[in-house]
Amino acid sequence: MAAPLPDANTRWRCGGCGNLTRFDVTRTRRTTEFWHFDLAGDHEVEESTTQSEEVESVTCRWCGRSDAIELVARAEVDATTS
Repeated sequence: MAAPLPDANTRWRCGGCGNLTRFDVTRTRRTTEFWHFDLAGDHEVEESTTQSEEVESVTCRWCGRSDAIELVARAEVDATTS
């Protein structure tokens, strides 16, 4: 099972090695997009709305563990690193 997504008050931490900054995230996203084509046939996405998103896995880039990713409060992390 993948770790929940962090928000403004939380962040990921690897319980195995302590990594706070490098993670490989595999996710599936379903979107609706408005594509605007120019006369040459090139397009630009002008609007994008995410309909659903599922995080399939989160893996620590340092130690390779996916079973030790945890969600911690940002203030908690800041207090332990200062």
